[in-house]
Parts: sequence; C-alpha cells; structure tokens
Amino acid sequence: MPRILPLCAAIAALALAACQQQAPAPVASTTATPPATAETHAFSADINAADFAELDKTLSSDAFEGRGPGTPGEDKSVDYIKAQMQRMGLKPGNDGDWFQTVPMVETTADPATTLNLTVNGKPHVLKFGDDMVIGTRTGEPEVNIKDSPLVFVGYGVDAPEQKWNDYAGLDVKGKTVVMLVNDPGFHVHDASLFEGKRMTYYGRWTYKYEEAARQGAAAAIIIHDTEGASYGWDVVRNSWSGAQYDLPAKSDPDPRIPAQGWITGEQAKSLFADAGLDLDALRIAANKRGFKPVPMHATLSLDLKSTTVDKQSRNVIGLLPGSERPDEAIVYMAHWDHLGKHPDETGDNIYNGAVDNGTGVAGILEIAGKFAAAPTPPKRSLLFIAVTLEESGLLGSKYYVAHPTVPLDKTVAVINLDALSPIGKSRDITVVGMGSSELEDILKPIALAEGMTMHGESRPEAGSYFRSDHFNFAKAGVPALYVDSGEDLVDGGLAAGEAASKDYNDHRYHKPGDQYDAATWKLDGILAVLDSVYGVGEQLANDDAWPNWYKTNPFRAARDKMMAAKTPAPAK
Repeated sequence: MPRILPLCAAIAALALAACQQQAPAPVASTTATPPATAETHAFSADINAADFAELDKTLSSDAFEGRGPGTPGEDKSVDYIKAQMQRMGLKPGNDGDWFQTVPMVETTADPATTLNLTVNGKPHVLKFGDDMVIGTRTGEPEVNIKDSPLVFVGYGVDAPEQKWNDYAGLDVKGKTVVMLVNDPGFHVHDASLFEGKRMTYYGRWTYKYEEAARQGAAAAIIIHDTEGASYGWDVVRNSWSGAQYDLPAKSDPDPRIPAQGWITGEQAKSLFADAGLDLDALRIAANKRGFKPVPMHATLSLDLKSTTVDKQSRNVIGLLPGSERPDEAIVYMAHWDHLGKHPDETGDNIYNGAVDNGTGVAGILEIAGKFAAAPTPPKRSLLFIAVTLEESGLLGSKYYVAHPTVPLDKTVAVINLDALSPIGKSRDITVVGMGSSELEDILKPIALAEGMTMHGESRPEAGSYFRSDHFNFAKAGVPALYVDSGEDLVDGGLAAGEAASKDYNDHRYHKPGDQYDAATWKLDGILAVLDSVYGVGEQLANDDAWPNWYKTNPFRAARDKMMAAKTPAPAK
C-alpha cells in the first residue's frame, strides 16, 4: 500500500483541508468532450426530468461504447462527467485534480478455453460460455492445473460467528473446490440459518473465491442456479466474457486463487451423477450444521491462457467546499462504468448501461447542480464521486477507500445511487439493507413528504447490499445509505412494479438492451428519489450531526473505533 503523505496546507477559504494518500499520477485525458446533441441543452438549477434525461441518454449513447474501463468509451465518459461538474461550478476533488487514477490489470481469457474433467474415468469437456466460465485474477498469462481433485464444500463458508465452517478438517491445497451460490439456509428456506432469506456477504461469489484462496485451493467453481444467484446464466456469461479487470495484486489486500469460475446447473447435475452423487440431496445436506465436504471422485485439468495488460482507469471527483467546516464531507457516489463493447458478438454488441448505471451518474450530477446553485453554500463540504470498475468487483470504490481524498473519519456519510428504475412514481422508496444506519432516520420524514414510505429490498436473497460501491465504505466503517426506486407504483400498484422489475432483469440487465428509451421511460419516480436523498445531504451538510450505524450493525465497531481514535484523550 502507498504510504500516507500529510497535506495539511490551508487552501483558500473555499478549499478542502484533507489528508491524501499517495497515488499513481493521473492519466491525461485523450479525448475532448463529446459533441453536444443537435441543440445544446440548457441545464436548469433544479432537479428535473429534462436535465436528467439529457445526461443519461448522452452517457448511454452508442458513442460512449458501453463505458468500458480502459477503452475510448472511458475517455468520453470521464471527460463528459468532468465537463458537467465544471459547468455547475464544482472544484476538482482530488487535491486539485478532477481524476483519481486507479491502476488495473486487464485480463482476457482465451474463449477457446475448456475445462477438462475426468469423473470416475469418464471425460467431461466443458466449453467456455455455454457450459462454464473461467478466469484468473493473478495477472498471469498462463495458468496450468493438472489432475486437481474435486471436492464439494457446500456453500464454501467459514463463518466463526455463525459457528459454521464448510472447510472444517479439510486440506484443500492443490484441490478444486465446488460450491453452491448464496448462504446456508437459502435453498431449503431455513430462516434460522445466517440471516434467513437475506443474503449475507458469505453468499457472494467474491467472498467464496477469497475464502477458497485463503484455504489454499488451486481452483474454485460455483454451481449456478438462477434463484440462488438472482440472475440467469446469460448474465454470468456476459459478465465474465471478454476483458476482466482487477486492481494489481499489490494494491489489493484480498487473497486470490489461481483460477475461479462458474458452471451451469445442468453441467453440475451431470458431473455429480457421473460421480455417483445426487446434487439435489447434497444441496439439502449442505444446509445442515456439521456438513462434511464430499470428495467427488473427479479431477480437473486446465490450460488457461489469458492476455494481460497493465492499464489505468479513473474515478471522477468533484467538490463543493463547505463554508464553515470544509474538512468534513458528505459523499454522493455512483459508478460510471458498464460492460463496454463486445466486438466478437454479432448484432448489437454495445452494452449501453442506461439504467445500470447511467441513472445513478445522472442522479448525482443533478443533485450536485442543485447544491451548487443554492444561494447559501453548505456548511460542510459535498463530494461527488463517479467511480470506475464497479462491474469488475467494486474496484474503483475499493481504491478510493484505500486512498481517500477526504479522510474517512471526516467523511460524515455516503449516499450511493445505482440502477434507478424509470418505471414511474411509486408510493415507496427502497432502502437496500434497511435497518443498517441512522441515516434511515433522516431519510424517513423526507421520503414521507415526497409521498413515499421506506422498506427494504423485495429480494434480499439477491445480496444487493454487497453488490454496489457503498459496501467498501461500509466495511471501513463509514455510514452508508443505498436507496433504490420503489415498486408500489401509483399507476398499477405493486403488481405493475414487480412486473417491470422482472422485465428489466430478464431482458435488459447486463445486456445490450439496457438503453435509454424516451418513449417508455417515466422519470417522476426517479426524481422523487433524487429529491429525497438531496434532502438527506442538505440536512447533514448544514448541521453538526455524525450519524452512526445502528448498535446491532456489524460495521458499527469499525466506525466507533475510527471516531474514538480522532478524539483527543482527556487531560489528566
């Protein structure tokens, strides 16, 4: 990790005093701001549908090529976001720079790669994309695994506080672990295990690979099922095909495994059957305390060739300095990246990401514009961060949290926007991970004034709380609020909202069809969400409150420790 450099210089009355960690030199922009639309849009000072639509349709246009990190689409995206921040009068938020350089390794697996399994003497050759996906985060151009024994480890979880260890008594060095997605209890609907229907971090694929690496495995394979993953195989295939991005190993404290991937449920059933095992029965057994890993009488061989390139991507950071306490900041955040362009695909191969996450970026820009135009500047600073590499594992926000431009103990709160639904006004607002922090107490009356009641996500089993950028701040202890659109629509009720969400998940999420559609998008619901979270930031920016996590939240200990460390000890 880079060492910390103190920057305690006083910066003019409007500047922010902050402690900045050393980072790589920023990348110079290589493109000019993209051409304006036929008529130059005149932005207003308030949050409104016309401005939001202009921002989103520009960011998600084909000209931006799906906003892939490290591509020409990145240059256009970050330049456009910077230009919007400049237009509204924000200041560069990274010690005088608009950009924070995020080092990354781009790895593209050879799509001709096969997984070669031998099960009780019977060969299984799994094809990339159709049967499985596989990759490496090591940065190595070639990973070779020969005759690695397969072992089924249930959910692949070691959770001491839950008194659960799927690796108990097992040495997996040199072996390939095969595991289920989601948490223990999920597939048998046992609410007494972990957090019942709500996915914990142990259910996320990121944790499962990290734990397999800690255990010393040679490879880790997750069995896909749509219910457990909360998305179909096509999402896995699209997300894991083409270029994949990681922080360099030296910039990432999390452990890495030589090879990691998924196999389809159909291939898994065939594999287990040939091994003389019943996958359905083992799925039930894996949900009982004391489950013991099961050797699969099978081996895996892999010759994984990848093209690796060291690159850089950028977070965009804009600052509205506080008038009285500029060293304290409220952060609004959204990720600008999406899945880019897939030149090997026929037809429409641009993954535009209009909802995911053109809506979030347009949202924080609209909020920034309203704050910047306010007649009275906020007392505390406001930081607006468009982060990169969310789709690659929340890497841009992970890098920022390790190299904050405002110290984390001076960061009052984080408000994250990711994939708001353009389906119309609702009677509710979704707080993902509801029951987490005192920020919800601030939001509640503001949302009610907008005609919306608060509730948790309708599908907590999807693990949405761990799938967006606020999570890196949360792990570090900073109180975070992650809101989403509601589903109880004024026009059509809950049934219409659920149908619209399902339609997006099935047909557009992580697909080329996620495009801005002026004919069908209804923005009044998104505007109500933006007005509500603007109100939260406005209150925090103009008082001296330090909201915390609720006492039962696991992130509270980190915040308490952080805040105690900055409090001077009483004089003796």
